[in-house]
Amino acid sequence: MTVDKTNHRAIIHIDMDAFYASVEQRDFPQYRGKPLVVGGDPLRRGVVATCSYEARKFGIHSAMASATALRKCPQAIFVRPRFEAYRQASSDIRRIFSRFSDRIEPLSLDEAYLDVTKHARAPNSSVLIAKDIRAQIKQETGLIASAGVSYNKFLAKIASDRCKPDGLLYISAEQGPAFVQGLKIRDFYGVGKATEQTMHGLGIETGADLLRWHLAELQALFGSNAEYYYQVARGIDERPVRHNRIRKSVSTEDTFDQDLSEQEAMLNILREQVEQLQGQLAKLQVKGRTLTIKVKFSDFSQVTRSLSKNQSFHSAESIIVELPALLESALIKPLTVRLLGVGVSSLIALDEVENNNQIDLF
Repeated sequence: MTVDKTNHRAIIHIDMDAFYASVEQRDFPQYRGKPLVVGGDPLRRGVVATCSYEARKFGIHSAMASATALRKCPQAIFVRPRFEAYRQASSDIRRIFSRFSDRIEPLSLDEAYLDVTKHARAPNSSVLIAKDIRAQIKQETGLIASAGVSYNKFLAKIASDRCKPDGLLYISAEQGPAFVQGLKIRDFYGVGKATEQTMHGLGIETGADLLRWHLAELQALFGSNAEYYYQVARGIDERPVRHNRIRKSVSTEDTFDQDLSEQEAMLNILREQVEQLQGQLAKLQVKGRTLTIKVKFSDFSQVTRSLSKNQSFHSAESIIVELPALLESALIKPLTVRLLGVGVSSLIALDEVENNNQIDLF
């Protein structure tokens, strides 16, 4: 199966550069040009939500413990997230998107796919559209966006990742299959760490390696995901750009260098994870009605406990107050704990919640 080069789409993936940190540096000039970390308090088991490119030079990245970030860069400036400011900036950016397409699939506050096929009739006109989008974002919001442009979603996202920060990369239908063959498996969007390790064990290190496998062989190993891996290895991705896309769940977890034995220490971790989760839900503009915690013991056995409500949790505090009882019910073994996680499911779009007069963002 080959790419149809005569009737392909024009897809743009826009990804804002260091979005939270960039909004902070835009709004507070004293942060500009400095290593800025947006996230939890490094003295209270906080977690990095994102950081400026000045901070990334020190090896700081999202989901890192704030205490670790402080050790890597003692001069770093730590600020708490201001989600209302990020939502407003995202809203301004999406208004710009709507000038160029009515087929927009937001992935989070700071990234989205746009299908501009019907507006991109001339060769490379999709690149000109992406340039205009980036220019208008910079002019009207003061923020920087990177853009990937290609004939499908998989390659458009890969392209935007490759050209960060402040870049634009176009991958044509002619270039696509060869481009994919040169990718490391770890760079394939949709391949997680566990799948990457499995593929490495099979000798699949690159797209070229994956291309050599037959569909039936992949199905025996990867089940329902095999079709996707088989197709993208050939530069093919027919997934449409979907408006109002909603994820099923959002979660975060941490494995500890040293097992935990004190319940209060576990609760502190869970509370910090809720703050990190809050950032993810804010980016996706959703709330959830089901809370789940996960506990993995030192013998690697795992227990989950869930709580569902008729209405979505209306604040971080409404989640945190449920943690002690859930944790107590999960600690069924007299063993130390090596992993804790927290997640929210039964998600609903924020605009639907607001229509029901529940406007506090979790």
